[in-house]
Amino acid sequence: MSDDKGREIGVAVLGLGNVGSEVVRIIEQSAADLTARIGAPLALRGIGVRRVADDRGVPVELLTDDIDELVSRDDVDIVVELMGPVEPARKAILAALERGKSVVTANKALMAVSAGELAQAAENAHVDLYFEAAVAGAIPVIRPLTQSLAGDTVLRVAGIVNGTTNYILSEMDSTGADYGSALADASALGYAEADPTADVEGYDAAAKAAILASIAFHTRVTADDVYREGITKVTSADFASARALGCTIKLLAICERLTNDEGQQRVSARVYPALVPLDHPLASVNGAFNAVVVEAEAAGRLMFYGQGAGGAPTASAVLGDLVMAARNRVQGGRGPRESKYAKLPVAPIGFIPTRYYVNMNVTDRPGVLSAVAAEFSKREVSIAEVRQEGMVDEGGQRCGARIVVVTHQATDAALSETVAALADLEVVSSINSVLRMEGTTE
Repeated sequence: MSDDKGREIGVAVLGLGNVGSEVVRIIEQSAADLTARIGAPLALRGIGVRRVADDRGVPVELLTDDIDELVSRDDVDIVVELMGPVEPARKAILAALERGKSVVTANKALMAVSAGELAQAAENAHVDLYFEAAVAGAIPVIRPLTQSLAGDTVLRVAGIVNGTTNYILSEMDSTGADYGSALADASALGYAEADPTADVEGYDAAAKAAILASIAFHTRVTADDVYREGITKVTSADFASARALGCTIKLLAICERLTNDEGQQRVSARVYPALVPLDHPLASVNGAFNAVVVEAEAAGRLMFYGQGAGGAPTASAVLGDLVMAARNRVQGGRGPRESKYAKLPVAPIGFIPTRYYVNMNVTDRPGVLSAVAAEFSKREVSIAEVRQEGMVDEGGQRCGARIVVVTHQATDAALSETVAALADLEVVSSINSVLRMEGTTE
């Protein structure tokens, strides 16, 4: 047993926003229960903030703007980082680890670019680094991957990991609203930030995909390795077409283990809006909720669902990590360490087998459909379904046609080349939208 048995475990919290405030509240209001679960009491030593003031809802003597001093204190055993962004959080976490403090963080952006560096610092100091709250809020995903499935081979992790974009797409689907109106609603309800770029352009989901891929496939994957597309080009017409195909549209984070005919393995990590069949488990995940589906060789398909953001749900995940780190202090153990032994290469998006949905406007004359089909055939992309409808202008006169093509699986490179060739055809007046399809095997 450790010498920490029974003594107070000192905690420093960095950041007092929505999540930080909830963490502090739970530490104070659930002190007796936490003590019983850990085997020693937690003692809040200080809270790092940018502005020290007596209107922050906590005793002012706990507040400090000197982060370096706080994480260096001898009476601090665990540092809980909830301030973001990458800097100054990275500097503070490294300082804490180097001084022998265990660290709990919810900082997805930091973990997506510096997980390896921080994990090595934790290893050197023989302390813990926990980050369950960095992906999908209250939904336990990291711990099942690192512990429950540690003896299995994970094949695929796919999910909805951004509540803002899922709310927007759900509204577009259920109400017929366009993207701008749905975004405005999300902002009014507090789901979207003042600058929603990180969410709607897929950066947030890409950071989470990098974390999930790194853990699932025992390979360091950074945010720069993740192929990314956002939802800003998705239209209400796309949802109408999706419904006609028995699908909806979701922004998916997909991490996949790919094995070629020679047995060589690669990792794919990608984020993009995709058509998902209505009978797929992720199709019914609506509003600001998140869900992650894990597929493993022995365990099969597992699904984790719940609130993926917000102060209280994220604080729940943070407290779970804090309890684990504190127990390890008391008992003299350590949590799971970084597993990077596989060192699998990351496959470029062009190698990924996928299906496409292509919506285009064409001239209304004989031979157009055969010209379009020929471009798919040239690149050995098989067409699964074609839908064609005439278009009329405001005067009721025919003014062209709309063609929707759904393909069978082909490499993303072949499909991308096909779309580029279609755009150059004289008979194609515009490519309205291009989306991938997931959740099918055709």
